Amino acid sequence: MTDDAATPGAEHLPAKQRVTVIGAVVNLLLGIGKVGAGIVGQSQALIADGAHSLSDLISDGVVLGATTYGSRGADQEHPYGHARIETVATAFIGAALMVIAGGFIYDAVHRLFFAPETLLVPGWLALSAALASILAKEALYQYTRVVARRARSNIIHANAWHHRSDALSSVVVVVGILGVLAGVPWLDAVGAIVVASMLGYMGLRFVWQSLRELVDTGLTAEQVRELEAQIHALDGVRGVHGLRSRYMAESTLIDVHVVVDPRISVSEGHRVAEAVREHLVAANPEVAEVLVHVEHEDPAWHEQTRQLPRRREVERTLRRHWSDQPLADRIHRLDLHYLQGRLEVELHLAWQAEGDPARQHAEAAALAETAEAIDYVSDCRIFWIGHH
Repeated sequence: MTDDAATPGAEHLPAKQRVTVIGAVVNLLLGIGKVGAGIVGQSQALIADGAHSLSDLISDGVVLGATTYGSRGADQEHPYGHARIETVATAFIGAALMVIAGGFIYDAVHRLFFAPETLLVPGWLALSAALASILAKEALYQYTRVVARRARSNIIHANAWHHRSDALSSVVVVVGILGVLAGVPWLDAVGAIVVASMLGYMGLRFVWQSLRELVDTGLTAEQVRELEAQIHALDGVRGVHGLRSRYMAESTLIDVHVVVDPRISVSEGHRVAEAVREHLVAANPEVAEVLVHVEHEDPAWHEQTRQLPRRREVERTLRRHWSDQPLADRIHRLDLHYLQGRLEVELHLAWQAEGDPARQHAEAAALAETAEAIDYVSDCRIFWIGHH
């Protein structure tokens, strides 16, 4: 793996950076405006909402850094790329939101139950600022969601919902201010608690989703069945099992075992594996890479097959048994097939046109019979080269 290896989704980096910068500018202007309007207009909920928008600048900075470094290609220390930087950043954003939410809830509860004289009484200025925030944040949400969908980026999608939560929190602020103007002074503080609770919930969601990815939570059972059905339908695949998956930011990595005809060549088995990989990546946009393990039989036989000797030992044993066989030196190729806990041997012998056909067939039969006398050899087949 080289430093030049591309990380899936790197082509969307400019769009992800652009939408994050635009969001940061909007958050800065809205935050300053809402805090100022909340102070002048006497709205605790609007001040909390403004601080929420300003705190988004931190998350925007984290998102910008994470998308930039997370889009870097794979290297020797990070063979799967740097995409999980975005995942860690998303968890950080969620944790920060939860801390901020706890602070606002503490302050509002203190004002409601322990210092009611400190309750603020908002006016029309605060109401106007909250309405402007709703329009701006909803527009930013729609724009960011489009970019997230195109880039298939979890962190940008989380940031989009972060903008939507701001819009919804401003709706709550509007309701709180209207309540205060209607003569219910404590409703603004209650609105602040509701806004902070929404903020904390979004933070918890981000943290939970990130932790699930970091501990390699895979696809759902239904998604696994769908992928297995796609693999089953491909030419050359006789079975599929052991499909495992994990998320890498917006992408999914797949490991799967496929069963093929036990008598095809290694190159054909490799071609089947490549076909599986190519299909899954092309047909499923979220799948970035697939590692396919080719098997020749049901895994139920693996333990018995594992006890059989490997080629070098098999060849030594066969040569020892064939020491007095005249055709042993004319073996052109020796193929071994490990099937259902036994070994099948295929011999490719050079046919001598000038020789006695009956004698050659008899000597070949003797070779096969001798091989089949070995306890782990179930069958020995002879194929002639140059004989029609």
